[in-house]
Amino acid sequence: MAGAGGQEGEPVHKGRVKGRLSKIFELNPAGLTWPRAVVFLDAALVPLVVFWTIGHEQYLLSALFGLVFTGLVDPGGGFGHRASHTAVFALVGSGLTALGFALGGAAWGWLVLAAFAVTLAAGLAVAFGVHRFVAALLLNVWFIAALGVGSSFHHHAHITSYVWAQTLAWAGGAALWIAVMFIGWLFRGRTDRPQSIAELPGDTSRRKPTRPLIVFALVRALAMAGTTALAFGLNLSHGYWLPIATMVAMKPGLGQATLTAAQRLVGTLIGAAAAALLLLLPAGEHGIRLIVVDRGLEVVALVLLMHAVAARFGNYTLSCAAIAAGVLVLVDLPQPSNCAAEGYRVLWTLCGVGIGVLVMLLAGMLAKRTAKAPSGPA
Repeated sequence: MAGAGGQEGEPVHKGRVKGRLSKIFELNPAGLTWPRAVVFLDAALVPLVVFWTIGHEQYLLSALFGLVFTGLVDPGGGFGHRASHTAVFALVGSGLTALGFALGGAAWGWLVLAAFAVTLAAGLAVAFGVHRFVAALLLNVWFIAALGVGSSFHHHAHITSYVWAQTLAWAGGAALWIAVMFIGWLFRGRTDRPQSIAELPGDTSRRKPTRPLIVFALVRALAMAGTTALAFGLNLSHGYWLPIATMVAMKPGLGQATLTAAQRLVGTLIGAAAAALLLLLPAGEHGIRLIVVDRGLEVVALVLLMHAVAARFGNYTLSCAAIAAGVLVLVDLPQPSNCAAEGYRVLWTLCGVGIGVLVMLLAGMLAKRTAKAPSGPA
């Protein structure tokens, strides 16, 4: 009987594993948006060629994030409405870029304080509508990335990175998307356009900041402060991937957070492995051959990011893999590292998503307690 039970249980266990894997790799063909990805690639080639020409590729990442994130928050409507909203987003993003890179060489306590303040403000932005909350989360992600990249540049004496130039690169990327919007508006007969990314929430209606909302924002901010303290206080190699992974894993619902965490983890593992293989190509190269290989890898990184944009709502796992591979290549080319660096990034991502899921469990329990608290005395 025991043997029979074991034989019956084994297919059930395998079925559960297959079911979870199918969710992680489930493809939604309707979510693949190749025209949008091609537009991104066309626009991204502009800063790539510019920085090739002037020879300062360390500013390319800021320009690309400014371009992509400004495109994501495009609210749709008339051109004036779209331009004003994206311009405000670009202005706030420029300020956070300056702050992030300026703090890159500061004591880790300042980084923790800044991460807490920015994350708390981003969490409370939901009071101004879900669309603005998404925009705030994007800026939150970029700010943590700017802290990490700024800190890594500060520890590499052979790389010169100016805060004003990084800020200008972000603003230039955002302005480039506004120019793309304007050209599209002219070619489409100057008519109102729908939201750029229709899959993202477009609700801008304000809501009252309830206790559960404030608790969630506070817990999120504390989690970001804690992971930032671990990353920079312990001087972990490439440790800024820890708070980034934690933040992305924290979603409004626990089920959504768990699935997102699994998709991000698997995608990052795939992307890190691909980046490690690509970054082996310039090893041992010198002179003109090294320059040619580096330029080729930068183009490959843009193509990977294009696929990430196309697959964002088709399959989040594949999108994360493409983003991880593309960003790893762009970050590592100006400051060459080894395969151990990719392993550290994967390790911190694994730890980060685990912390994110645990934080969501804690936030869920606190939300239930705060919801029951008013009815207790009655």
